[in-house]
Amino acid sequence: MVDETHVLDRPPAGANPDWTIPQDWESFTPAEHAVWDTLYERQMKLLPGRASAAFLRGLDALRLSERGIPNFEELSDRLEALTGWRVVAVPGLVPDDVFFDHMANRRFVAGNFIRRPDQLDYLQEPDVFHDVFGHVPMLADPVFADYLAAYGRGGLRALKLGALKQLARLYWYTVEFGLIEEADGLRIYGSGIVSSSAESVFALDSDSPNRIRFDMKRVMRTDYRIDDFQQSYFVIPSFDELLRQTVETDFAPLYDEILPLPSHPVDAIVAGDDVLTRGTQAYALSKA
Repeated sequence: MVDETHVLDRPPAGANPDWTIPQDWESFTPAEHAVWDTLYERQMKLLPGRASAAFLRGLDALRLSERGIPNFEELSDRLEALTGWRVVAVPGLVPDDVFFDHMANRRFVAGNFIRRPDQLDYLQEPDVFHDVFGHVPMLADPVFADYLAAYGRGGLRALKLGALKQLARLYWYTVEFGLIEEADGLRIYGSGIVSSSAESVFALDSDSPNRIRFDMKRVMRTDYRIDDFQQSYFVIPSFDELLRQTVETDFAPLYDEILPLPSHPVDAIVAGDDVLTRGTQAYALSKA
């Protein structure tokens, strides 16, 4: 269930025109800090050997093991010294143009609230744990940091070209739910996986989902769902290759090509796919 407090159509009273607000870190209660600590400790029992090396390096570099919800000013100072990014607080979900503009200028927007203790396993809208624990460690990696800034610039262009849905799929299947091939096997880097105890296991261990090598055009034609585990994951060979494809692709003719084409279902294997794991879709079938 979405807490409508955090789904807004205009900046609330006290917010800046760019939707940013003071984090007001001192106002978080001991109970709220305890929720962060519970979530952090639970994830860190799972992620070594599952999360990408870049994500784990980012946790260490940004000192996210310190207890309690991070202070954004202190966190941003560490992050800016590494890759030029800062973390800014917002009251909830922000409009697309605001989101992309912040990203293009190396500002990562983070929700300024944390889920309740009875919402540990699932929250539909992103809170501070999803945004900071899930996303920010990857921003300490210079290559991924450049990718996300390029994505922000691309998002502003996609709005003008009427291709937001197609570009959103790229974000979903990389930034939120991406897998990467490393020397020791597949690893997770997408924030929606690394911040979820259940999907951290499902994404790598379950025989239900497809795991398909990343292809830009394929990804941008593929539907996704927000209310359950993924039925397909796309696997990049490296962050360098993800960045290269992003900055070297002329998206305008790509949009012209794919906009008239039908979308691929979330569970589809299509001609040309380089399939690492053909999923049984048993989990999806069991939920139907």
